[in-house]
Amino acid sequence: MTRSRSVLVIGGGTAGCALAVLLARAGTAVDLVERSPDGNAGRGSGITLQGNALRVLDAIGVWDRVRARGAASDGVTIVAPDGTPLVTQDDLRTGGDDLPAALGMRRPVLQGILTDAVLAAGARFRPGRTLTHLAQDSQGAQVRFDDGTSGRYDLVVAADGVHSATRALIGITETPRPTGMAVWRAPAPRPEGVDRTHLAFGGPAFIAGFCPTGPDTVYAYLVEAARDRTAADPVSLVREMRELAEGYGGHWKTITAALTDTSPVNYAWCTEHLVDGPWYRGRVVLVGDAAHSCPPTLAQGAAMSLEDSLVLAELLTEGSSWDDKLLDAYTERRLPRVRSVVEASVQIGRWQLDGVRDADVPGLMGRVMGALRERP
Repeated sequence: MTRSRSVLVIGGGTAGCALAVLLARAGTAVDLVERSPDGNAGRGSGITLQGNALRVLDAIGVWDRVRARGAASDGVTIVAPDGTPLVTQDDLRTGGDDLPAALGMRRPVLQGILTDAVLAAGARFRPGRTLTHLAQDSQGAQVRFDDGTSGRYDLVVAADGVHSATRALIGITETPRPTGMAVWRAPAPRPEGVDRTHLAFGGPAFIAGFCPTGPDTVYAYLVEAARDRTAADPVSLVREMRELAEGYGGHWKTITAALTDTSPVNYAWCTEHLVDGPWYRGRVVLVGDAAHSCPPTLAQGAAMSLEDSLVLAELLTEGSSWDDKLLDAYTERRLPRVRSVVEASVQIGRWQLDGVRDADVPGLMGRVMGALRERP
């Protein structure tokens, strides 16, 4: 009998779970390890998934659950900082005409759906575990975990995020760089009458936006110039976000009033990086934020990570030899597409930081998003 191939996926976030489902469903023996003891279940406030991300979730087989638990829409409403509606426009359906342009949902809900899919596909999920040793040869990798257990795998996939320890372990030196922007994020009650994302440009922040994430919730965010908030306690973060949000009117009044001292506010600097070359070393390969990151100006971070997993799973499932040629093909398919998204996202952020008023943001966004309608 032919031995089943084995893969270790390090990191149980969006990209790691997606890859684990696709490979396990195709008959590969998959171990998924995640350092967080709760398996990432409680992290994050909200996420915006563009159509090309929804296309991958459909391929994974979780679209029906995602659609039922999230809030789909086909466009955005641009408002003035005081809340006055300026224009409502439909967005391009980058996932195809049978999927909405975008969907918002709470991150813990998405994580729960993906974790359930990992288990249903037959992959072994091991939360609370980290890699302590990795040794490669031409046929695979031998690894050891922090609980003393060990294993041998034909391939190791680093899906451990923007600050990937595995990326550094295999000698890839690209690291995330601050872009100069930062994002405040918080969940809040959904104001009555809100059925799509609302965006205000200008005011106290560069961008003030909120996206429905379900029947009763939104994910609110404010983008500003990065400040050092590493020493701020949770209550101080809430109060600072509330103070910044008070500069906006309309539905922001409802959102701001809901930000209490116990609200789970997150403040994070935006980063950019792109591994410009092979996304692997030996039998260890990168996916998602381990390979690239960018500011959320195009809301394509999750989509690019999900596409990485889809393409890698497709190549591994169809390939008879898991070798450098296959992994080179993965890099070659992903790098140009991801580069266009990273460069455009960074450019839009720089225009905002520099106060460029005549920048062709709609044109740049249209060109990039139009290209994303093509399958990865």
